[in-house]
Amino acid sequence: MRRRLRALWLGALCGTSLLANAAVAQPVSDRPAVASVTGNPAATTFSTGTGQLGRWLGLRDEWGLALGGVWLADTNLVAAGGVHPGSTTNNSALFVSLGINAEKLADWRGAAFGFQFLQFNGGDTNADAGTITGYNGITGPLPHNRSELFQAWYEQVLVKDVLKVRIGRSAPSADFNNVTRPVAFDDATQNIPSVSGLLYTTIFANGSMLDILPGYYNPGDGITVSFTPTTQFYVNVGAYDGNLARGIQTGLTGPQLNGYYTMIAEMGFDWVLGEGRNPGQLGIGLWRHTGQLTAPGGITQDSTGGFYLFGSQRLAFGLNDRVTASSISAFYQLGFNDSQTLPINQYYGAGLTAFGLIGDRERDSMGIGIGVSRTNPNVFVRPTEVILQAYYQAHLFAAIFLQPTISYIPTPGAVASAPGALTTTMRLTVLF
Repeated sequence: MRRRLRALWLGALCGTSLLANAAVAQPVSDRPAVASVTGNPAATTFSTGTGQLGRWLGLRDEWGLALGGVWLADTNLVAAGGVHPGSTTNNSALFVSLGINAEKLADWRGAAFGFQFLQFNGGDTNADAGTITGYNGITGPLPHNRSELFQAWYEQVLVKDVLKVRIGRSAPSADFNNVTRPVAFDDATQNIPSVSGLLYTTIFANGSMLDILPGYYNPGDGITVSFTPTTQFYVNVGAYDGNLARGIQTGLTGPQLNGYYTMIAEMGFDWVLGEGRNPGQLGIGLWRHTGQLTAPGGITQDSTGGFYLFGSQRLAFGLNDRVTASSISAFYQLGFNDSQTLPINQYYGAGLTAFGLIGDRERDSMGIGIGVSRTNPNVFVRPTEVILQAYYQAHLFAAIFLQPTISYIPTPGAVASAPGALTTTMRLTVLF
C-alpha cells in the first residue's frame, strides 16, 4: 500500500478534487462518495466541491474542465453569556470553482489553472460572543457582505509527482498548517476523511498566525513551490502579499508590492502504525513577515516570525461492524511567535473525531476540540482565551450535510468583562 501524499497538497476532499476529477475520467457510479467534510472546505481545499455542476451543464471529465462548488449556510445563537446574550446571526458563503487541466484541454503538459469565486453574506457572529479568535470560522473581518475573486492561479508541474510551482491568487491555508486535510490511500477503505469538522477559526489558521497566513476569506497573491521526493515526505515553500497583517482585506484588493510580505516553509511526514496500519502525519513550519506593524498604544515592530506544528493519528479502526471504515482519529496543533503586535502569541489545539460509529451511517462523523490561545498582553487584558467545541455532522443525501455544533468560551478575550459564552450553530454544507 502506498500513500498518495500528492493528493494531500492538492487539497483533496476525501481523496477527490476538481482537478483530480478533471485528470481522471470516471463513470459517475465509480466516483468515491463524499464523506465527513471539513467544517469550512474553502479554508482547506481548492476544489470545495464534487464537480457535479459541470456535469449538469454538460462538461465531460475527459475535456479537462471541472466546475463545482460549495454552499455553506448557518444560524448561530449566543445562548448564554458573551457580549450579546440571546443574539442570533445568519451566514452564507457560496463558492464556485473552475479547475482546468491544460494537458487534457490543450496538450499543455503538466499545466493547470484554478479559479474560484466567493459570495459571502453574514453577520458579526464572533463579536456577539466576545471571542478574539472566533468560534465560527465562516465569518471574519468586515465587510460581512462581499463578492470576490477568491482564487486565480496557474500551476506547472516541473518534475512529475516531485516538483510543481503555483503562481497567482490562492489560499495558502490549504498548503500550510492544514491539519484537517484528508489522508488518502490506494486502498480506499483505509482513507481518513477530513480529520475534523470543527468550525472554530483556529483549526483552519493556527491562532499564532491569525492576520498573517492568507486563506479564507482573504487569499494571498504570490508563489507556492511543492516538493515531494517520496510519497511519505514533502516540502512546501511560499511567499505572498503580507498586507493582511495591516488590516487590508486582500480578498477585495489586488496584489500590493510595498514591502509587506509573508514567507513560509513547511515540511511534513506520514506513516502507518501497528497491525491495523493506522496512518499518521506531522507537519512543521516556520514563517516570517516583513514590514512594520502597529498595535494600540503606539507599539510598533519591524518584522516578526514564528513556528508551528500540527499532526494527526488514527487511533482505532473497524469499531462498527456495520461500517467497514469506522474509526477514531486525533489531531493536535501548536504555534508560537515573537510578535508585539499580533493578537495571539501562543496557540495550542487538539481534538478527537469519530467516523461511522452509529448504525450504518458510514458518512456521519462527530468530534470534540479545544483551542487555547495565549493573548498578546500589549493588546488584550485577559491572558488566555479557550474555545471548547463539539459537533455531530450528519450526512443527509448526495453531498449534503447538516451539522449541529455547541461551543463554550469560558474567557472571551475581546471584551475582558464578558462572562463565559455558550453558543450553538446549525451548519448546512452543500457540495456540488
